[in-house]
Amino acid sequence: MDVIGDFLTRIRNASMAKHKVLEVPSSNMKKAITKILYEQGYILNYKYEDSDPVRKTIKIALKYNPYTKQPVIKGIHRVSRPGLRKYSSAEKMPRVLNGLGIAIVSTSQGVMTDKDARRLNIGGEVICYIY
Repeated sequence: MDVIGDFLTRIRNASMAKHKVLEVPSSNMKKAITKILYEQGYILNYKYEDSDPVRKTIKIALKYNPYTKQPVIKGIHRVSRPGLRKYSSAEKMPRVLNGLGIAIVSTSQGVMTDKDARRLNIGGEVICYIY
């Protein structure tokens, strides 16, 4: 089962259904992706819930345009999947919508955006595109 694909699908479905808060099972990769989404301004806030030692979750507050009520996340696409991994070098790092979106990349230095990977001159596995 593709847990990252499931995570991205939950975010996509919740934003299309105009939910305010989304709750997903937690993992270290999901925490890193959520942190990047918050830093880049795609979500309002997030909170790690670990009161239950067995079932740890992440609560994500989705962000919408205050005037048009449209979701900030227009598209979210899984690139590298368990059946077909996609890797990219720093020179060939993809640009999403000519720089308007972001690509989340898993590198040896941790999970980061494509812009940070280019700046640090390191490549890695392209996880997803968000715009």
